[in-house]
Amino acid sequence: MGRRAKLNPSLGKAIIRKRFEGHRPAENSTELHTADLNDGPSWTRLQSITQQGDLEEFLHTAELAGTEFTAERLNVKIISAGQGNPHLLTKAEEERALERHQANRDRLRVPRRPQWDHATTRDQLHRAERESFMDWRRGLAQLQEQEGLLLTPFERNLEVWRQLWRVLERSHLVVQIVDARNPLVFRSEDLETYVAEMDERKRCLLLVNKADMLTESQRANWADYFESQGIRHLFFSAKESNKELELEREQQGEQQGEQQDEQQGAEAASQEDAKPDSATDEDFEARVRAIALDAEERRTRVLAPTELVSVLMHECPQLADERSGGKLVVGLVGYPNVGKSSTINALVGAKRVNVGAMPGKTKHFQTVHLTSDVVLCDCPGLVFPTFATTKADMVCNGVLPIDQLREFTGPSELIASRFPKWVLEAIYGIAVHIRPVEEGGSGVPSASELLAAYAAARGLFRSGEGNPDESRAARVLLKDYVNGKLIYCHPPPSWSGDAVAFNAEHYDPATIAERTRHLVRPADAGADAEPGAVPVVKHAASDRRNVQRAVRGAATTPRIESLDRSFFGAAAGGPLGAQRHTKSHQIKAGSGFAQSQAAGLAALSHVNDRGEQFAVTGVDAARAAALGATKKHKKKRPGKQRSGAGGVDDDFM
Repeated sequence: MGRRAKLNPSLGKAIIRKRFEGHRPAENSTELHTADLNDGPSWTRLQSITQQGDLEEFLHTAELAGTEFTAERLNVKIISAGQGNPHLLTKAEEERALERHQANRDRLRVPRRPQWDHATTRDQLHRAERESFMDWRRGLAQLQEQEGLLLTPFERNLEVWRQLWRVLERSHLVVQIVDARNPLVFRSEDLETYVAEMDERKRCLLLVNKADMLTESQRANWADYFESQGIRHLFFSAKESNKELELEREQQGEQQGEQQDEQQGAEAASQEDAKPDSATDEDFEARVRAIALDAEERRTRVLAPTELVSVLMHECPQLADERSGGKLVVGLVGYPNVGKSSTINALVGAKRVNVGAMPGKTKHFQTVHLTSDVVLCDCPGLVFPTFATTKADMVCNGVLPIDQLREFTGPSELIASRFPKWVLEAIYGIAVHIRPVEEGGSGVPSASELLAAYAAARGLFRSGEGNPDESRAARVLLKDYVNGKLIYCHPPPSWSGDAVAFNAEHYDPATIAERTRHLVRPADAGADAEPGAVPVVKHAASDRRNVQRAVRGAATTPRIESLDRSFFGAAAGGPLGAQRHTKSHQIKAGSGFAQSQAAGLAALSHVNDRGEQFAVTGVDAARAAALGATKKHKKKRPGKQRSGAGGVDDDFM
């Protein structure tokens, strides 16, 4: 009997075997095609879901609906040559898209929680919530499929929306935290409508975080727009506030250390350290209640943490009841990574809420006691459905994760077009070579030109090819843009000029010189320098010759053509240098011998691009003559030598 072959089960059979643990399903069993909605631990059900593939979205929707359906998507776009970046819109297309967004903005809604009372069971409430959530998803799908509108990736997990419902039900004042660089993208108008539907006495407030990136005039323009729309707003910077708090703690620690060294005995030192927390809380509340800001100061001023707490206490309506324990509840809502947790840390003055750069750090709503009668309620980060023009704009706004980005030319093109060329060169110390206008260039760096210059200056090359790695360079630039190293602020809709004029103060040479170590000075520096002269930048990283060759080779010709020209060109020593590098041989007829004729090869190498031979003169002729007079190597061919030129031997006849 032969040897039994080893079992080599396929992946599908292994999964089925593991699934049923040896018990095969019946013929009509549907166990393989069903899914449990509450399958898995609790932390997996609260994971934020903002992007889904077609298959994942189909399966998730089928689970929520409990029915079968079919869907068809027909979005085929033909791209013609010379159209520019296909991932961006032209100015006319963008204007038409914004008009459509304005006409359909009332259809952008947040999901509502169904009505319930004490007689409603848990199963009934969950079933009603799923049905309401599915209706909301269908409405957004109609906007995308029928109207052809582009929406930002919104939250698709029902558990995360349940956390928002609980926060809104408990809060008396709902604060939306938005990014100061583009506040309207992060603001949900329908959320304010939903809060008013719950209770007309509740209020909403817009907290413009990261306001340190806005200049005084920019904050004034945004304040005018908010007041014209009837939006209550405040400007705040959690990052700067936390820095100031850290400095204060360090100074207090040094002072306490000096006082302890001067004290006599350990008992006095221990009594000094044993200050109750209640005394510190009372001092904090006393400082907060002593602050009185008028309307003009609150309009454009970047508030300090104590000033913000004072304003929140005055803005919060007096709706304290038994459910809230007689305290005022302030709910904080916003997109992931806009600074909700950092804001709470700045307000409390101690790190009581975890802060993370990865969106979705907060999984459940959290409550923090700010004062004796004010409680902060932090909601998990939620991506509300919002209209968008392109996916590239979503990436620049920080809505889409950069590490999972596949198409990088569109966002990089936006960055290159939003900043003057010299600003990018000054911040990174690079020289961006652009195509001249007479050769078809626009005078503005393209994504490829900017990324190639940065990648070559930083030594980012593709392994095995030698070309600048534009993908890695794009991720670095995009993260710098989102994190605020490259500051660009969108103007309000009421702004009459263009975006370049709105950000003119950020592009001031003196301001750029303070932010970078590279020298920035006007082009004709001196008394006769023109006011509008383009500043000159010191290119520390792009002055190396290998960087210049890599940038020019990547920007003008393919890499292989650039290598050929550098190898056979004048930089390699002319034709003689090519002959010496390749070690080629010219075969000369002889009696069974191969001869190396360097001079003949050198003569043949003196041809132009069209194959026409030109004369060899000067130093090249002398070198060719000297090389031709060198020793010739001869090597006898192996094998039997025959007489004649392919004839028949006479002895054989």
